[in-house]
Amino acid sequence: MKNFDVQVNGAGIVGRSLALSLARLGLRVALKQDKAAHAPQTEDVRAYALNAASVALLRGLKVWDALPAHAATAVHEMRVQGDRAGASIEFSAWEQQVGELAWITDAAVLERELATAIRFAPHVTLVDDDVQAPLTALCEGKASATRESLGVSFDRRAYGHQAIAARLTSTATHLNTARQWFRAPDVLALLPFDTPQPGHSWALVWSLPDASAAELLALDDAAFEQALNDATGGEAGTLSLAGARMAWPLAQAQASAWVGSGWVLLGDAAHVVHPLAGQGLNLGLADVAALTRVLAARESWRPLGDERLLRRYARERSAPTWAMSQVTDGLLRLFSDETPALRELRNRGLTLVNRLSPVKRWLTARALDA
Repeated sequence: MKNFDVQVNGAGIVGRSLALSLARLGLRVALKQDKAAHAPQTEDVRAYALNAASVALLRGLKVWDALPAHAATAVHEMRVQGDRAGASIEFSAWEQQVGELAWITDAAVLERELATAIRFAPHVTLVDDDVQAPLTALCEGKASATRESLGVSFDRRAYGHQAIAARLTSTATHLNTARQWFRAPDVLALLPFDTPQPGHSWALVWSLPDASAAELLALDDAAFEQALNDATGGEAGTLSLAGARMAWPLAQAQASAWVGSGWVLLGDAAHVVHPLAGQGLNLGLADVAALTRVLAARESWRPLGDERLLRRYARERSAPTWAMSQVTDGLLRLFSDETPALRELRNRGLTLVNRLSPVKRWLTARALDA
């Protein structure tokens, strides 16, 4: 029987990234995939906004530069609008003195390139069953069965909202500009994309209350497109669907413990945040980077599964994850409240922040490094 140092449960983006990252330390990794959980979909329309830290991690794993050009689109500007005329805030890579604010990445293509890298990683072995290893890393997502078997509770608070995702094309060019509308009670984001039509494509993430989402999903394509164009007011050109729509329920969640003797949680198995800031996957990849650093710096005599060692990872990641969770939750609640006085206050706040360059730089820096 082959000896392993770490078993990674879950072969999604976070799990595969962790397996590759630990293998680069020379650790022998068993990557266990839940085949039922990762059954292929007919069409995956998800897109992720990756920050500079996530791109650096993937580049170090020799995955980022393997992505085809159409699968990663740079964001140079971002425009956020409130629910009152003139209430907006704009961010730019030039103002932040960086090459780009984020990269919008095709989820399916990124998973494919990670899978290819796994096949060529000499220290990673794909397994179907549990193996003997001093450390098990749980990257199984928010429905992690292993986390539940360990007795770790998952404090989940449903928002009563769903996110609708789709790929779109437009009559106007996206100019590498992300657009977002914060309104009561929905949040609509258009992320610049180059698939299927370079320069004229968007990835849609539209968060709405369950009842409103159900109504939109029940519409035929033409009626959905009309609703979408009404919501964006033509500011991104005339939008058309370029494929299927998909939706999922939104919630905020946190595991009661992230580590224990011989096990550790990463990604959605440990924490779930609202997607309005596009930071969910960035938080998961930051978990990967942090755990890799902790294991690389461990004392030679300390076992990989030592709980005191793993607590170093939990301490490093708990504060930024909690902060992002609070920010996204607070923004959602602020912009979903239809009280006239609060609506006026938040819209004035957007305009004020837009005039304060130091505040904008600070906010952007937090997103780049989350």
